Amino acid sequence: MVLPRPSVSRCFLSFLLASLILSLIAAAKKKPPDHPINLNTATSAELQQVPGIGPVTADKILKMRKVHGPFKSVNELRAIKGIGPRRLAKMKPYLTVGDAPDRKSAPRGKPAAVQKRP
Repeated sequence: MVLPRPSVSRCFLSFLLASLILSLIAAAKKKPPDHPINLNTATSAELQQVPGIGPVTADKILKMRKVHGPFKSVNELRAIKGIGPRRLAKMKPYLTVGDAPDRKSAPRGKPAAVQKRP
């Protein structure tokens, strides 16, 4: 007796379902950061440590920071599409807002010594 072969689409759907389940399990086991992440200095990888922030949301946060300047409050994240009150409440304990590094006042190398001619 010959068993019918499963269709390609059925195999593909099974693969997608398995991938989705595994990614949900991995996301559920995400260990939150040990200390709050500063929205004004964090990288994408640092933001993704926060529960509720994945790669897409981290990129949106970085774009908002670049366009509008440093965050004054964690609550400003509500302006980002996809971050509602419940999601913000889940993320808020792991986020903070501190001073952004000031590039203009950062010390630069010593100026070269100017020699006076006699």
